Amino acid sequence: MSLGLIILIIVGVLIFFGAAQRVLDRLYLSDNVALFVIAAIIAGSFFSLPISKEPLISINIGGALIPVILVIYILSKTGSGKEIFRTIIATVFTAGAIYSVTVILRNFGEGRDIIDPMYIFALTGGIFAYIFGRTRRGAFVAGTLGYIGYEFVNIFKLITGRINTEIRLGGAGVFDSIVISGIFAVLLVEIIGETREKILKR
Repeated sequence: MSLGLIILIIVGVLIFFGAAQRVLDRLYLSDNVALFVIAAIIAGSFFSLPISKEPLISINIGGALIPVILVIYILSKTGSGKEIFRTIIATVFTAGAIYSVTVILRNFGEGRDIIDPMYIFALTGGIFAYIFGRTRRGAFVAGTLGYIGYEFVNIFKLITGRINTEIRLGGAGVFDSIVISGIFAVLLVEIIGETREKILKR
């Protein structure tokens, strides 16, 4: 079982016992809806839809399609043009940060023997999504879409002939990275926000 699936199951358990209500409220999700989305992501992770045969491009239902639908729903409920614009900018910066890390690792090979590069990309995405997203909604959207945005850079390279490979949006290790990036970004906002509130109250 992949790390992404394990994390989703843990999050599902926390939601079931009511330990994530405040975060879900910020994301405009009820417990039941959140559990349904998690179940759909897990089930959908085993299926992919073909987009193109030449070059070979597909999209994983659980790893990319459902997360995209989810973030579109969250943004549609925001009701603030300013927050949507800020979230889009955060997403672009997050995607750029992940791409920059891939270039660094490719040129210098640093970190490959310590941690899987996919997890480095995910943690990078989560950190930058937190920095630029600011809110729980913004961080989650930027962390999730940021990594998918980075994947579109690879699609562009594939179409222009700069790389020759198969691309599965949200598939395999990419699924783990998208899940980790989005959840880690929200976790940073939650922990740091809580700490800041306690400091201000003193």
